[in-house]
Amino acid sequence: MRVAITPCHCQPTEIKLHKVSAILEIHFDDGSIFELPSEYLRVFTQSAEAVGHGPGQETLQTGKEDVTIADILPVGNYAVKLVFSDGHDTGIYSWDLLYKLGSDFPLLWSAYLEALQAAGISRRSPLHN
Repeated sequence: MRVAITPCHCQPTEIKLHKVSAILEIHFDDGSIFELPSEYLRVFTQSAEAVGHGPGQETLQTGKEDVTIADILPVGNYAVKLVFSDGHDTGIYSWDLLYKLGSDFPLLWSAYLEALQAAGISRRSPLHN
């Protein structure tokens, strides 16, 4: 799902991957702390595979309930590349994107669940919970 990103002017001070819970915990220099599920990060990848090359080309990401983060790779001083257990590794997660995903988690997750429902797709509970 495409996300409108605005500059947050924040830098991460700590990034922790909790493998058992499949949560990525991110601390920012403004004091914000976000705990983002791997499934959430995977379905909100901004890669061309998921969002296309322009509005209206998005592909709803489904069946990602059990996906985990296999690796976190730095991309310069502005982002990380998340490598997921389903093989997806083309999404770049800038600090601005991660901050947006963290600060707007309830709204974005709700919109994703509504999109699944509108498409007639049911989401099951992840196995790792």
